[in-house]
Parts: sequence; structure tokens; C-alpha cells
Amino acid sequence: MTSADGTVVRVGVFGLLGSGNFGNDGSLEAVLRYLRAEHPEAVVDALCGGPEAVTARFRIPATRLHWNRAEYRTASRAGAIAAKGVGKLVDVFRTAAWVRRHDVVIVPGMGVLEATLPLRPWGFPYALFLLCASGRLLGTRVALVSVGAAEIRNRPTRALVRWSARLAAYRSYRDTQSRDAMRAMGVDTARDEVYPDLAFSLPTPQAGAATGTPGRVCLGVMDFHGGNDDRDRAEEIHRRYLEGTIRFVRTLVAEGRPVRLLTGDQCDLAVVAAILDAVDSPLVTAAEPASLADLMHEMAAADTVVAVRYHNLICALKTGTPVLALCYAAKSDALMDRMGLGAYCHPARQVDADRLLEQFRDLEKHAAELRRTLAERNRVAARQLDRQFAALTTTLFPAGDHAHAPRKAA
Repeated sequence: MTSADGTVVRVGVFGLLGSGNFGNDGSLEAVLRYLRAEHPEAVVDALCGGPEAVTARFRIPATRLHWNRAEYRTASRAGAIAAKGVGKLVDVFRTAAWVRRHDVVIVPGMGVLEATLPLRPWGFPYALFLLCASGRLLGTRVALVSVGAAEIRNRPTRALVRWSARLAAYRSYRDTQSRDAMRAMGVDTARDEVYPDLAFSLPTPQAGAATGTPGRVCLGVMDFHGGNDDRDRAEEIHRRYLEGTIRFVRTLVAEGRPVRLLTGDQCDLAVVAAILDAVDSPLVTAAEPASLADLMHEMAAADTVVAVRYHNLICALKTGTPVLALCYAAKSDALMDRMGLGAYCHPARQVDADRLLEQFRDLEKHAAELRRTLAERNRVAARQLDRQFAALTTTLFPAGDHAHAPRKAA
């Protein structure tokens, strides 16, 4: 893409991308589709968690997010602790040097302004702050696009997240609740908009794209131990979640229902193994998805879905498949409510197999009606995301490039 004076516009994408989380990579894919469709001459590269994976899949140059390759491992020895401290200082200069090379940096979706899962302040929150501060100091526009947010109690994390949001040139949120959370943390959100999650702009598998087994239930699992405020009872939460899920699967199998286990991150494989070990039946199988597209194909072929991870829910909702959500954060409840399935939420921290089965029966009873509701809500989401991408072009890119028309809804 070129600006009005003919110079090339350089766009960076930033986040925990290429690190095994399908939702994060799906958000990146959505932004790259937008850039390639509306701004095909843009020069794009990434600063991310898994640069090799991002380059291999998305064909863009990528740089490692942290100087210290062991950033997200627990440091106990003096040498490892010292390396982390040195890394924090080195990353100040590395991040600034990367930001300086760009006209625009986009943080594509993800829950970058929340701590609903265990999170240390000097990990990703610190990296995001360095990005936004560098952008403000160096004149590079940083955009937080359809991101998730939640009120944060931990003071260092809260401060880093608040200042990151304040320093960004553009902010939009994936739900009203996220915008309200940032306002409650002291960010002026008067000009911030709310749009659906970026994954709703991805292509949807055609009906019948995958051949499903009649009666199949897709079960999206998660290596769930609670959030930042649950560290003292993380193992109890995980045990209760796993035991309730296993009871649910056993009941379905006893009724002759095939169950397909799905993940959303590489760390979820341990939960898949535990369920397969506990329920020894040919009716229980595990998929090996590598992307949100793979997850959508699996869910499009299912009668119903039960899922925990936020982007697993999105995959089911986007394919129009009735889904029951095991909710670990308010964002899941908000998503289900917006898509017309607010009655089908169950607390992930307190899985009750009997109640879960009761909700599941009701979901299946109303499946035809829910599919019609999802079809309409998906059309609305597509139109809203068209407006989001048009707003990005107007806000972030040179006036000479604003002639691009908004994309048609998929």
C-alpha cells in the first residue's frame, strides 16, 4: 500500500501469535485478510510469540516478541531470574526499534486487556505497554482492534493495561462489557466503538463441507485451572471441571452418542488424554485441529457443541451449530447472550454434570429454532465487521488510500 506521496506504508501486527492458540491466530488471519483485500500493497510483518509458525502459515516476516526465549517459563535459579531481568531491559530497545520501522501497528483481537486466565504483569502486559508507549513516543499509530478487556485487581497488571490502552491511537472492543471495564479502570472510552470478535469475519464452511456422524456431539475442552484470582484453588477447580466433563461424556456414550473432542490450544491435549483414558470407548474420538478453520469444519458436521474456550464458542456460533458454553469469564456469557443463546451457559468453575445434561437436552430440543437465530445473528455480525474494517482504513491509513470501499459481507 502506498500513501498519498507514493511512499510504502509499513504495517506491523503484534501479539501472542503463532504460539499454539487457535483463537489468537484466527484474529491475525482476519486482519491479514482485511489488509490483503483492502490494502494489498501494504508491507506487513509481525512481532509475536511464535515467529517461525507465523511466517510458515501466513507468509509474512516475523520477529520474536521477547529477547528471553524462556520468558513464559517459571524461573527458579539465579541465572534464569537474571536472564529475565536483562530481557526486560533489552525488550525496551528491541520493541522501540521494531515499532520505529512501521507507520501502523495492529493488535488483532485477543483478550489483551484482561487477566481472566493466569497472567503475570511482567509478561505480556509489560510487552503491550512497551508497544503502546513506543508508538506514542515515535509517532507510530497503534491500534487495539476488537480486543477483549476485563477489570483487573492486581495493581501492577492493572496499571500496565490501563496505560497501554491510554497510549493507543485507536481502540475498539469485542463486547460492551470490555469497553465498560476499561472505563471503570480510568480510560476515556467516549470515542471507542464495539464490534464483534474478528473471527466472525473468517470464511464459514459450506453446509455439508464435512461429513458428520449422526448424533455427533463436539466437546471443546480446555486445560482450565481458573483465573488470576483463583491461584490458591487452581487444582480444585481443574479437578471439578475434569470430573464433571468426564461424567457428561460417559452419559452420552452410554446413550450411544459419538463424542468428538476438540482443543483450542496445544496445552489442552492433556485434558483430551485424561478423558480418553477415563472413557474407554470407540465412540469417543479426538480431532487434531491446527486452526479455527479446522475447528469450524468439525463443528459444522456436529449436531451440537459443548465448549469452554472463547474461540471454540465462536467457531460453533459462526457455523450455526447450537452450542452450550462452559463459561469461565463474563466475556463468554456476553458472547452467548449477543448471539441469542444466553440461556445455555454453565459455570466452568462449578461443573454440575446433572445440570449440564439438563441444559444439553434443552439445547437439542430447540436446535432448529436456535440455528435460525444464529443465521440472523451471523449476518448482523458480518455487517458490523465491515464497518469496523472501514473505520480502520479511515482512522489508520493515509487519506490517499481511503478510496477503498468496505468489503461485502461474507
